[in-house]
Amino acid sequence: MLEETLTRIQQSIRRGVFPNEAAVSQGIVLPILNALGWSVFDPSVVSPEYTVEGRRVDFALCGRPDQPVVFVEVKRIGQSDGGDRQLFEYAFIRGVPLAVLTDGQQWDFFLPAEQGTIDDRRVYRLDLLERSVSECAERFVRYLTFDRVNDGEALKSARADINDQTRSRQIAQALPRALDALIAESDPLLLELLQAKVADLCGYQPDLDTCARFLAQPRTPTVPAPASPVRSTPRPAVPGPGPTRLRALASHGMARASLARLHVRFCRNCSGVSQNATQRF
Repeated sequence: MLEETLTRIQQSIRRGVFPNEAAVSQGIVLPILNALGWSVFDPSVVSPEYTVEGRRVDFALCGRPDQPVVFVEVKRIGQSDGGDRQLFEYAFIRGVPLAVLTDGQQWDFFLPAEQGTIDDRRVYRLDLLERSVSECAERFVRYLTFDRVNDGEALKSARADINDQTRSRQIAQALPRALDALIAESDPLLLELLQAKVADLCGYQPDLDTCARFLAQPRTPTVPAPASPVRSTPRPAVPGPGPTRLRALASHGMARASLARLHVRFCRNCSGVSQNATQRF
């Protein structure tokens, strides 16, 4: 039923049959909620124009009468910018843990009580025209089915997903710092890997001091030298150290054990990031 509903809605959005908020509410939001198990004709369950200190949120989804567990704010298609702040105010006042902002096509799922910016508290952004019907259905089931919302499973899933996003964001921010620290410290394991790879490529093994001096050089892109008139192929440029260089080192079969030890060092330099969360090179 849900996928059939979503398929019909996708077709209608493409035809442009939802000109305003009321049309989005009646033709998109309520049919989806109904397919997710919400009693849309029972105002004690799906409460329209729910009052919050003199203001109104478009829909309050209630597990029990007047105890909303999800707020849904509806905008005209393409007009949802800025609606998140208004929605957060409603959620803060009533202590509602899950909030949804939608213009019918785009659905943003938020955990308003989490820390960080509004973007940090966005669990997922779903665009009905960019995702397949099956993926759309999967996300709606995960965050918004009546049973999962009321038994707490939807909230658990949302928190797990936002924690994964936070961890990935922190890792991405820490990786450059960790690499810079390894290079600045001339980490012995990194020097050994570099030494072994150079020997593998050219047959000559540099000493560790040469490797350390190379890593100490500014990591600026190297511009390939122009081709000599007597050569048909330009000389290959030697790139400075960086993530791609480390991946190249990883291809050296004899250096696998050193790479594993370097991975541990790298994780330790990722301040505040779990070693288990860091992917291997």
